[in-house]
Amino acid sequence: MAKRKKLYPKAEDELDSLKEEVAEELQLDDDIKERGFENMTTREVGKIGGNMVKKMIKYSEKQMDEKRYIDVLS
Repeated sequence: MAKRKKLYPKAEDELDSLKEEVAEELQLDDDIKERGFENMTTREVGKIGGNMVKKMIKYSEKQMDEKRYIDVLS
């Protein structure tokens, strides 16, 4: 299977950091250290991914709201 080309290679570190942050919030960080991601259940990995998406949406909404506020002031 061919590797997918990364559109934003610099974002990979940020996404890894977010993944670790979310895993810690869900108290799955110890499981990851013991078993590794490759041995996590689909449910556990999905929980981490789903919460990452929620955080990214909140961040984007906040950025859009701030931009709208700045546009109104201009």
